[in-house]
Amino acid sequence: MDDEQAAELPAHAGLEGRITAVIAPGMAELGYELVRVAVLGRERPTVQVMADRADGAPILVADCEAISQAISPVLDVADLIPGAWTLEVSSPGIDRPLTRVKDWNRFAGHLARAEMAIPLDGRRRISGVVLGADAAHARMRLDDGTELALPLADIRRAKLLLTDALIAATAQAAKPN
Repeated sequence: MDDEQAAELPAHAGLEGRITAVIAPGMAELGYELVRVAVLGRERPTVQVMADRADGAPILVADCEAISQAISPVLDVADLIPGAWTLEVSSPGIDRPLTRVKDWNRFAGHLARAEMAIPLDGRRRISGVVLGADAAHARMRLDDGTELALPLADIRRAKLLLTDALIAATAQAAKPN
């Protein structure tokens, strides 16, 4: 995987980062992009994988099944998760997480909320209009007009806020040509 491909992956650390490294190449070969990996629970953890279609078409149940069938054996062989675990594959949904630079750029103009691992200007939670991102920072405009550059490495989680404008834009993007 080259640097450009790595930049299009969600920035995960620890177990989620190892899972990302193992499953992302196979997903890409099948025409899917990894949006997020989350491991939830302790006794029997659930590995949640969110994916997009690389061609921009809406992701369907059949796509989730294909991804699941492709990555489940890869995760079994990699043996990253001790004991029994469950795999869940889904679309990111309309109010999706913003995990990649391309997400921040694709959804510029829409409202989002970010939670920072390290406070920025004394704030851990930041809401505003997405302005885009580069390799180091995501940019947002707050209600008061202030523009902030959020260090991507310090964003714990970020997601779009469900608005009429987002619903309309998503519906428009889903219409066949």
